[in-house]
Amino acid sequence: MTDLNEEQKKALKAFRKRLNATQLDMDSQLTRNFLSGQKDKITAIQPPPGFGRAVWEELVELGYLKNDGGGFYQLLKK
Repeated sequence: MTDLNEEQKKALKAFRKRLNATQLDMDSQLTRNFLSGQKDKITAIQPPPGFGRAVWEELVELGYLKNDGGGFYQLLKK
């Protein structure tokens, strides 16, 4: 993460936080089948507001995110 500026670091941190919150929200739903033992995996989300589209595109170019289309981005393991 040394190649990121401060705004990119904040955006990536906010993205990870929103991804985790979305995953926790999905896991806590009562409609999920608890007997199967399987968990749903959230793969792509819309980025949190407060950062311009250019920031997300820069993170895609740097290899931190993948643009899944429709305004959704996926976190890549780096």
